[in-house]
Amino acid sequence: MKNILLFGALALSISASSVAQAAIHAHDVDPSLEQRFIQVQAKDKSKRSKIANTDMNIEFLRSDSVWGFADAQSIQEITQKGFKILGNFDREVARGGHQGVFSFPSKDDAFHDYAELTKALNDLEKANPELAKVHVIGKSLEGRDMLAIQINSEPASLAKGQSNKAGVIFMGNHHAREHLSVEVPLMLAQHLLNNKKDAQIRALLESRDIWIVPMVNPDGAEYDISGRNYKMWRKNRRNNGDGTFGVDLNRNYGYLWGTGGSSKNTNSETYMGSAPFSEPETQVMKAFVENHLNAKVLLSFHSYSELILYPWGSSNDPIVNQQDHGVFTKMAKTMSAWNGYKPEQSSDLYITSGDTTDWAYGEHGIFAFTFKLSPRGGLFGGGFYPGAKAIEPTFKANLKPCLYLLEVAQDPYQVLNTASARRIQNKFELNPLNF
Repeated sequence: MKNILLFGALALSISASSVAQAAIHAHDVDPSLEQRFIQVQAKDKSKRSKIANTDMNIEFLRSDSVWGFADAQSIQEITQKGFKILGNFDREVARGGHQGVFSFPSKDDAFHDYAELTKALNDLEKANPELAKVHVIGKSLEGRDMLAIQINSEPASLAKGQSNKAGVIFMGNHHAREHLSVEVPLMLAQHLLNNKKDAQIRALLESRDIWIVPMVNPDGAEYDISGRNYKMWRKNRRNNGDGTFGVDLNRNYGYLWGTGGSSKNTNSETYMGSAPFSEPETQVMKAFVENHLNAKVLLSFHSYSELILYPWGSSNDPIVNQQDHGVFTKMAKTMSAWNGYKPEQSSDLYITSGDTTDWAYGEHGIFAFTFKLSPRGGLFGGGFYPGAKAIEPTFKANLKPCLYLLEVAQDPYQVLNTASARRIQNKFELNPLNF
C-alpha cells in the first residue's frame, strides 16, 4: 500500500506528553464510543477469559496482564468485577510503539492495498495461465470483489474452480489492520509459481488444489489506510445503526457462535454481529469452504504474537477425538520448530467463539490452524504496523510450515506415523527453496 507506512523511532516509554501528542492524530469519534487502550492485571487464562467477556478486545498478553481496547462501559464492568486496571491510554498508543509525530514516506510499495493486491493476483495468473486462476468468490459489504487465486495443474479444475485433489485453503486479513496477514499468503502464491520448475514444488502443484484468499476483509482494510493514516480498524464496515460501525468477522462464524469471548456490544472490537454469518464476508467464506470440502487443511493468518493456534477456542476442553487431537498437536509442534512460534490450543490464551478455525474443524472436520504472525511483542515491538522490514523475514519464517501443510494435506493422519513424519520433515529441511 502506498504512502501510508509509519516509520520513525519507537518511543520507549509512555508519557503524558506522548499520549497527548498522539491524540492529535486520532480520528474524530463520539466521546461516548471512544475506545481506550488499557492494561488489565490477569495472571491466568481463567481471568483472561473473564476479561474477554467484558467486551474488551485482548490484543496481547504478558505474564501478569493483558492489553487491548475497551470503551467506557467495558472499563466500568472490568473494574466492577474486581480487576485492576494498570494503564489507560489513548488508542493511538497501540500503534506498535509509534507515538508522537508520525512520519510518512513519499512512496512505499511494500504492502498491498486492495487495488495493488488485485493487480498482483492477476499478474500471477497472466504469467502462469497453466497453473493459476483468479476467481471472484463473492462480494464484500461495500461491493468489492473478494478474490481467491487457485493453483492447480489441471486446466479443467482451474476453469470450474473445483478439483478432486486434496485441497488446502490459506486466508488472510479477517481483521482490517492486520496488513501483514495479506502479504504472507500473497507471497506464498508468488513463491509457488515462481519456483514451479523445482521438483519438490512441482510435485505439490501437480497433486494439490491450492486456494489462497489474501484479503477476507477488503472494506475494512481499505478504510484502515484511508487518509494516509492508520486507523487501528479491526472490523468490517457494517453500519450498526446506532452510531457504531463494524462486525468482527472472526467472531461471526456459526460454530458455537456467541458462547464466550465475543461481544453483543456493537461498539466492541469483538462485536459478533446480529446472528451467525450475518456478514457478507463470512457468508462468502462459508459458501467457499463448503464448496471446496476436498480441502483437508486450512490456515488463517492473523497478527500478531507469533503463535500457532488450533481448536478449541470456544472451550477449555481438548478435542475429544484423540487421534485428531494428536494430529493437531503433532503438526503444530512440527511447524513451531521452523517458525519459532508457540504452539497451543486457542483457549489457552482466553475463550473465543465464532472464529474461523473452530468452525472449519467443528463443522467440517478440516484441520484448521491460526497463525498469529510477527512481531512477538505488542506495544513496543511493532504491533499491527511493524513496517516493511517485517514482511520478508515473516514470510521466510512461515514458508516451511505452509509447504508442510501442503505436503500432509493428502492424509493429515500420516503425521502420527513416526517414519512418515520424519520423511516429511527431512524433505523440507534439505531443500534450499525452503530457506
